[in-house]
Parts: sequence; structure tokens; C-alpha cells
Amino acid sequence: MYLYLHVIGGAGLDIDFSLESPSGVLLINEYRKSDGVHTIEPTEAGDYKLCFDNSFSTISEKLVFFELIFDSPQEDEDGDNWAEVVEPEEMLDMKIEDIKESIETMKNRLERSIQMQTLLRAFEARDRNLQESNMSRVNFWSAVNLGVLVVVAFLQVYMLKSLFEDKRQVRT
Repeated sequence: MYLYLHVIGGAGLDIDFSLESPSGVLLINEYRKSDGVHTIEPTEAGDYKLCFDNSFSTISEKLVFFELIFDSPQEDEDGDNWAEVVEPEEMLDMKIEDIKESIETMKNRLERSIQMQTLLRAFEARDRNLQESNMSRVNFWSAVNLGVLVVVAFLQVYMLKSLFEDKRQVRT
């Protein structure tokens, strides 16, 4: 069993994580991690308990992506019925077992590619969330900067005008 874990949103991008076996044995216990990849061999039958804890950060909420991949071989009931119909292996250059082995290798590599793409999607989601957060901060401080710039410009115009004003009173 493979477990992928990524915090993709929230302050600090970290979370506490634990995994317990059905008998209550603590298998994984991590504090303040932003991501993790774990390989677990399930040795007991039953329900495993995943716990994502954000109690250290009571103010902000977190957005967590996780994926569990069970890597157990699944055999079809009708998987080997086709072997009864084929020609004897002596007449072929390549044995059927070789073909089955190469197909199984391709299947495993494709499954691993799917897992990696899912993992990369999680990274992309976390990075996008961080970029959107940064964009709002940049927009806010740019607006503040623009406001200060406009106020300073009006103040400078006023000060410059006041230098050329004649404040003496003329009697006519």
C-alpha cells in the first residue's frame, strides 16, 4: 500500500499525520510535515486509521490532498482460459509466458506513471494555491503603494503652488 500526502492550502502548509493498524499499533507518526510518501505493508486484516491533525494551528484551516494506492495482485477468474485454445508453444518463436511477462511489466509501468501524474497534479495544486495567495498580497500592496503615490503627488503639487502664491495683501 502506498500513501501520498500533500498539504496544498492553508497557513504554513504543514500538518500532523498518523497511521494506526487495526490492532492500534502506531505505524506512522509525523509532525508538521507538508508532504510525504510512505510504503506500508498491511500485515493485518481490518480497518487502518488515518489521522490528519491541525490542532496546533487553531486559526487557519488546511487543504490536504492524499492518495492511497493498493498494490495487490488481482487475478481474473477467466484470465487463463485463452491458453487452452492457442497453438502449442513449440511452434512459436516466443513463449506465451514471455508475452504475459512483458504485458505485466507494461501494466506495472503504466500504473506507476498514473501514480506519478497524480502526485504531480497534487504538487501543481499546492503551487497554484500558493501563487494565488501571493497574487492577492501583491495586488493589495500594489494598491497601497499606488494610493501613497497619488497622495504624495497631490501634496507635491500643493506645496509647489504654495511657493509661488503671493500672500501679501495689495491695497488699492
